[in-house]
Parts: sequence; structure tokens; C-alpha cells
Amino acid sequence: MNSQLKTPLFQALQDHANKQPISFHVPGHKQGLINKPEANAVFKQLLQIDATELSGLDDLHAPEDVILEAETLLAELYQTEKSFFLVNGSTVGNLAMIMAACGEDDLVLVQRNCHKSVLNALKLAKARPVFLEPEYNQNWKAAGGIKLETVKEAINHYPNAKAIILTYPNYYGLVYDLEGIITEAHLHHIPILVDEAHGPHFIVGGPFPASATQMGADIVVQSAHKTLPAMTMGSFLHIKSQLVNLNKVKEYLGMFQSSSPSYPIMASLDIARNYLAAYDEKDLSYLLTTITHFKEELSKIPAINVLDFPNNQGDSLKITIQSRCGLSGFELQNKLEEQSIYPELADPYNVLLILPLIKAGQSYPFEAAAEKIKQALIGLPIQELKENIHHEEKKISHLAIPYKNMNRFTEKEVPIEEALNLVCAETVIPYPPGIPLLLKGETITIDKLNQLNRLLQSGARFQGSSSVKEGRIMIFSTT
Repeated sequence: MNSQLKTPLFQALQDHANKQPISFHVPGHKQGLINKPEANAVFKQLLQIDATELSGLDDLHAPEDVILEAETLLAELYQTEKSFFLVNGSTVGNLAMIMAACGEDDLVLVQRNCHKSVLNALKLAKARPVFLEPEYNQNWKAAGGIKLETVKEAINHYPNAKAIILTYPNYYGLVYDLEGIITEAHLHHIPILVDEAHGPHFIVGGPFPASATQMGADIVVQSAHKTLPAMTMGSFLHIKSQLVNLNKVKEYLGMFQSSSPSYPIMASLDIARNYLAAYDEKDLSYLLTTITHFKEELSKIPAINVLDFPNNQGDSLKITIQSRCGLSGFELQNKLEEQSIYPELADPYNVLLILPLIKAGQSYPFEAAAEKIKQALIGLPIQELKENIHHEEKKISHLAIPYKNMNRFTEKEVPIEEALNLVCAETVIPYPPGIPLLLKGETITIDKLNQLNRLLQSGARFQGSSSVKEGRIMIFSTT
């Protein structure tokens, strides 16, 4: 029997539930027996596998049995040295891999359009980030990936960098020459840490891009719950490196992961790995045919433009639609939600749809969705988007105030229009996608102010700032 067809942890939980055990242990719902009656219809079956570290169910923090077997199958699938289940999302994976690779005052090269968890990890480590500005795609009105030339220049300036931290793909599915960057970094013995939250499915093959695990990255973190059939927060961490200490990664995972990990989340990761391992050419052909037909139907709607990936290289599970009718992406999103179509995110210009990784024979309401989108946007006037956004950010930049020095400064709130060239004292994060626009400790440039005003005018939501929506921002005061 192909071992990848097994689901050892899920099977152990099922076997345990079938024993009809009498619980004198946590959790307090006692296999779902203690619950609100009206909640039982939803929760009771799931709660039967919401167990704890009992005999035969293993321990995430010291796996020896079914969890170890499930994680070993995961490592075999992705061909890594070691792979881990994560129950606190890719956030905990980013924290652990960065803390394992760098420490206080270590210089680290970081892709500027990274997730907030990457910045939080750097702050905890008290590292010194050097930010690499991504290329801006004028057609998509979005930041993409890092150019190899930018990385070469950064390494030339900072040959003692402890790590390079990259995001691949970006939220919209755009990719770049990651393999070239990995090769260049390894020539200088610099490890590559990749937040591949949106790419756990890439190993199914073309036309999907290759996974960072296949291109030789040292540590890769993936949100299995984003595109695989795993529960929210279920994620993977993969390591295959001579440059990063595996035991340090384990140590930090032990610190940051819950000491009471969710067995349903872990079981869903076991199932997601099994689902991916069984994905074959017939499934891939069916998926791509279905996606092509769905995109064709969307392309018939005059009010939107369905964007194509540069050089046809990108994540086929992502469809970005751009306004052609004068509405912002946020207004388009509202129109779709009125028809019960819920996109992943909107920005001032676009709406992002994330599609399911379906298999041959599986159905999904694509036709109904296309019709609802058509009805939501019917009759809107055509108004082509011709705005060109000029980004003049430096390709390589630093924080004006290092993390470890921030507590020496006082903070105060000022009107946004008065913040130019001051140092930001809060992290301003449009959410989703959770990629900071302004970093705590960086100088506020005219480019960043223009981006912030565009977001505010178009109705964006923010995290990390309490009053930016009211037109005020926190800055560090040097007086």
C-alpha cells in the first residue's frame, strides 16, 4: 500500500472515538457530551476527535507515534529533511524560522511586502532588517516580487547577512525568480527563509509554479488552510538546510506553539497532506479546464477585466478582477457581497478570488457564481482605469530607528498631512492582506503618504493603527 494514502493521526482519533471513551481529562466538553443542545448539531461529531495527549494519540511537542508518522509522511511528500504540523497558523512558523536563523543585531535582508508576522519576529529577535523593495506591476496596481539584481546588490553591500526572508507567491499569486535568488544566496552561504503561505499546492505540478521546497529554500512555511482542505490555522513548516539549525527551529516551535494543540486541526493537516498526495494528472486537467471556463465567463462581463499573469506564470487558483466601471475594488467587493459572493480581499483597484483545488468529478458552483457576478455588475458604465502609479522607493532601505532603540523615543499623534519625512511610530496594515504599508520605525515618504491616502479614500480597512481612519498617525518625537 502507498503510505501516502494513509492518514495515521486521523485514523487514531477515529479509533479512539469509536471506543466510546469516558473522559476524565481535558477538554471540558467531554467528547461533546457537555454542550449547549442547540450547538450539538454543529459541534458534537467534531468534538469527538477534539482530544488531548492520551495514550495512542501522541504529543505534538514530543512526537513518537501517530503524529510523528503523519509528519514523516508530510516530509516525504515535500521531500524535506523534516516537516512539522503547525496549529497556530503560518504566523508561528514565521516566528520560529526567523528566531532560529537570527539574533540581536544580526543583519537580515527582508522583502518589503512581507506579512506582519515577519516583522513581529524581527522585532522579537531585535534583528536589523534591511528591506528589499519589490517591483511594482502597473497592470495589476500591486507590488510583486524581488528582482535577482536587487538581491545581488544587497548581498554585495551586506555580505554578512544572516538570512534572506522572502514571500512567494504574493497574495495575488504573482511569482518571480526565486530559484535564481536561492542559488545566489547559497553561493554566499546565506539561508533563504520563505513565507509560502499561499503555495502549499504548488507541488502538484505545472502550470503551477514550483514550490520553494522544490527550489532549495532552507525553511518554507505554508498555510495549508488557504488552498488545501485543512482547518483554519492549520499550517506546515518544512526544513532542508545545512545553514539553519534544526534543533533551534524545534526549540522555538516549542515556545511559540500552544502547549494544548488542537487535534482536529492536526487531523485536518493529515487529511490535507493525503488529499494532495493523491492529486493526479486527471485531477489537474479537470481543475485547469474548469478554471479556464470560469475565467472565460468572467471575461464576458464588461464591467471588469480578468487579469493575466505576466508570462503566464502564477498561481492558477487566484483570479484577480479589476474594475473597468469607475468603482473601486472595495465597491466592487460590496456589489458582489450583495449577491452572496464573498471574495478573499479587495484593494483600491482589484478584487481577488481564491478558487478550490478540486479533483476530477468534484463540483463547485462556478457557473452560479459567474451568473451572480454578472448580475451584480450589470449595467455599470465602462470607464477604463488609466492611472499610472509612480513608485520611487529606494530598492534597499533601513529603519530610521532600529527596533532596540525605539523605547528611547516618545510618541505623539499628528495629522497625516503633517507626517511627511517624520518617523512612523506604529505599523499601518491594510487588512487583508496583512502586508504593512508603513512600518514602525521607518521614515514616512511622499510615496507612502500617497498610497495611504488612496487606501483611505477607497475605503480600506486597517490593523495596527487606532486613528489612521480619522486622519491621524503616530510618529516618534525627537524633541
